[in-house]
Amino acid sequence: DLFPPLADHPVRIEFFGDEIEEIRYFEVSDQRTFALVEGALNLIPCRELILTPEVAKRARQLASKYPEISEICNKASEGIYSQGLESLLSVLSKKLVPLLELLPKGFEVISLDQERIALRVRDLISTNEEFLSAAWSSAALSQGSEASFNTPLRKELSTGGFLELDEAIEYAADNQIIWRYFNSYGSSDDLQISQFISVEPFKNNFEKLIQQVKTWIKQGFLVIISLEGIGILERYRDIFVDGDIAVALVEKLSADLAPDKLYLTSTLIHDGFIDQELKIVFLTEADITGNKELRATTSRMPSKRKASIDPLELKSGDYVVHEQHGVGRYLELVQRDVAGISREYLVIEYASSKKGHPADRIYVPTDSLEQITRYIGGEAPAVHRIGGGEWIKAKGRAKKAVKEIAGELIRLYAARTSSPGFAFSPDTTWQRELEDSFAYIETPDQLVTINEVKEDMQRPYPMDRIICGDVGYGKTEIAIRAAFKAVQDAKQVAILVPTTLLAQQHLATFTQRYSGFPITVSALSRFASSKEISETLAGLASGGVDIVIGTHRLLSDDVAFRDLGLIIVDEEQRFGVEHKEKLKKLRASVDVLAMSATPIPRTLEMAITGIREMSTITTPPEQRHPVLTYVGAYDEKQVAAAIHRELLRDGQVFYIHNRVESIDEVAAKIRRLVPQASVAIAHGQMSETNLEQVVV
Repeated sequence: DLFPPLADHPVRIEFFGDEIEEIRYFEVSDQRTFALVEGALNLIPCRELILTPEVAKRARQLASKYPEISEICNKASEGIYSQGLESLLSVLSKKLVPLLELLPKGFEVISLDQERIALRVRDLISTNEEFLSAAWSSAALSQGSEASFNTPLRKELSTGGFLELDEAIEYAADNQIIWRYFNSYGSSDDLQISQFISVEPFKNNFEKLIQQVKTWIKQGFLVIISLEGIGILERYRDIFVDGDIAVALVEKLSADLAPDKLYLTSTLIHDGFIDQELKIVFLTEADITGNKELRATTSRMPSKRKASIDPLELKSGDYVVHEQHGVGRYLELVQRDVAGISREYLVIEYASSKKGHPADRIYVPTDSLEQITRYIGGEAPAVHRIGGGEWIKAKGRAKKAVKEIAGELIRLYAARTSSPGFAFSPDTTWQRELEDSFAYIETPDQLVTINEVKEDMQRPYPMDRIICGDVGYGKTEIAIRAAFKAVQDAKQVAILVPTTLLAQQHLATFTQRYSGFPITVSALSRFASSKEISETLAGLASGGVDIVIGTHRLLSDDVAFRDLGLIIVDEEQRFGVEHKEKLKKLRASVDVLAMSATPIPRTLEMAITGIREMSTITTPPEQRHPVLTYVGAYDEKQVAAAIHRELLRDGQVFYIHNRVESIDEVAAKIRRLVPQASVAIAHGQMSETNLEQVVV
């Protein structure tokens, strides 16, 4: 199985010996083939430098000429990639072709903000120099000093093949490419700028929006609103139809649209505009809601994958369970001809049926893998005998235990459903507005989980659900919607988090998502002053505070709610037994929603057995990058290069040190390595005021 980087679907290559019989596309979700690959399949390596014979030859030449990079070059000459190889791109490649060289004569280039482009080029060259030093540091140190870095080769490599902006403009002129610029200080003399007017956000004021759309249509403007998703298109159509506006849904925009009605389309653009000359008004959802974050436009992918054993993941000696024969030992995957048909079989070994005889084996064809599961017990099990009574007895004991658990679950479920609780109302118009303002496309698992939470909340007995999902998979958005739903029925919400920093982060996130709605969100943490804590406690008792976010301080005896309806526990596994005992007293009559990326075994057991409901989010958001971890010897140049790369993308860096006593020395070292970075220090022994200034 291969997944080419530029392909929409992975491919499966079937071999017969060393010959390819078939190449076909298949779905990731269910592994089913849906189309054959016609012709050849080109697999492009995910690297800037391909180790071709020509590149290997140049690497050998460089290794003999420049000893300081001989280790990298020798590996490259043998076809082995190593860290820092891309820093030699400009000398190992036959030629680096500027993008401008690929453009036809007469092509127009318009650069926006010349100053920022020039600064970006210098940053790229500076970063390349830092990575060059980091990649060569070990080789230079092995030579006894860094003197060998000051070579003509290093000067040649330091720019990384990048052109300065002035060089690029000169290069364009030499190749008859028209280069124009536009920025806040002026523009090229021959560049004509259309007089677009930006749209003032309506901030969910639909009465104002409807009246303005009517005015535009009356003045002869062609009015188009771009939205993301069929559901949102239909919802907005109903709003405008109720406002007595003629509406048409169009898939593709064309030049012959009549300006006598409002057009809704899913042709997505970043910002809306008004063109007075052409009499066109183009609005986006961000212009309507006031939220300027662009929705993601990538497609959704099914989250469920058929659970079956993968023979390629099995190792010889692994224990497996066959549904008919019981526990056996996997040996190998073999290919055999049976009745003239060649198939692959899993060979599973069982205990000998007779003492002194060799072990029995069965051959399971790969199209019957649903009969086999991996053994998940603790210690190595005893291998069963084919046709023996051990497996039948084991299944009998399991069935009896299942019946006992089922009886207990029925009693627990009956007790839970008979407990008095509050049945929340169905979604309101405000609920739909909040969900429509979400700046991203929900993942399939998110949508399923949100619906499960809402169904639980609308039942007349308390909810007790845990949501399991990795960091960054969208658990917080589900909590935001659940809390909003509770507040719509005049109930209060308590959000319990394990750390003060997480409390501040949630406070900022919830406040931003609820902007435009009459909801009061407060926090109880060490960052809050005595006056703020007193005001929050008074607001909880009087009902003036709708949602409170806090650490274990929320479980103190002086915290009293006027009408608590929902408790949300983030990272439940990080709370102690005493805290959970206090939560248990509330669970009898209040809805509880817990979230965790790493739930403890007991929580998983309660969820699996049905004592607590569980939702799992296994689908990462589109374009979410995985967390990458690198382990190696400490190298200042590598550290500086990594920090500088993060700063180039306007990101932030957390540098973790394990001693408060020497943390100032480490901070001084970082300032020396990366002088352009703003470095701050935070640790648990700081006062609340100083710590808040740093982290908030």
